[in-house]
Amino acid sequence: MNVWIAIGVTVLGCYAVKLAGLLVPAGALERPVVKRLAALLPVALLAALTAQQTFADGQVLVLDARAAGLGAAAVALMLRAPFLLVVAAAVLVTAGVRAMGVG
Repeated sequence: MNVWIAIGVTVLGCYAVKLAGLLVPAGALERPVVKRLAALLPVALLAALTAQQTFADGQVLVLDARAAGLGAAAVALMLRAPFLLVVAAAVLVTAGVRAMGVG
């Protein structure tokens, strides 16, 4: 029964956030600071998620094969490789490092 309570609370919370977004006056959304934040916030959230998924294992910081894969993806991005090549480089390097028994 506790799971259904959690689901219900989550549903209500999501609806409340959506409703709060609709109630914001249009003039507030046209401010330059708000526009800059709206442009930068997704990038910051994605970077934080990537860092958390790469360098965390539960509540412990780790440096393993995932970090090598992220490094390979960063190099591929700096070389302006297509997205699929970036993903393939990250996968291949991560798998190679794990196959060597390092991470």
